[in-house]
Amino acid sequence: MRACSDLGVQVLTLYTFSVENWQRPAREVNALMTILRQSLRAERKELDANNVRLNVIGRVHELPSAVREEIAATQEYLSSNTGMLMNLALSYSGRAEIVDAVRRMLKDQKDGSFDPARVDDELFQSYLYTAGLPDPDLLIRTSGEMRISNFLLWQLAYTELWVTDTLWPDFRREHLHRAIADYQRRDRRFGRTD
Repeated sequence: MRACSDLGVQVLTLYTFSVENWQRPAREVNALMTILRQSLRAERKELDANNVRLNVIGRVHELPSAVREEIAATQEYLSSNTGMLMNLALSYSGRAEIVDAVRRMLKDQKDGSFDPARVDDELFQSYLYTAGLPDPDLLIRTSGEMRISNFLLWQLAYTELWVTDTLWPDFRREHLHRAIADYQRRDRRFGRTD
């Protein structure tokens, strides 16, 4: 977070807890939720010192009420900040996001305010959890995994991927700098030619 903020990254999204993670043993899920609450509380001052704003994407309503309360308290604490937006993807899945977007679109259609002929990329994007945010430029995948694991499926269409064998707990500023340096050498054409 500090390194991204120092580098002028505008939006940092961290895949924190997936919809699929609810299938883990209850004891593990409870421990992860406790760690999440404690981390939000413990990191508030540092987030504030770095002028970071907090947003959460995903099926937030599925989170325990104590976690939702801690998120709301942290967002309120950081509400006057104007710097980097840190998105925590919680109870998130790319497929769930797309399904939820379609559900909202169909609800609008049922209410009579939706014209299917208007559906285009921009309209669909406005129904996503990340509405109003730019698509990611770079996805950093730790642990040597060669998959995107149901993360930001719509948004990653033209995102550059960088994979490292480094495990997430060991990922440091120098790894981020390597990823960004590699990214800066790439030719991003978005389907066009130079």
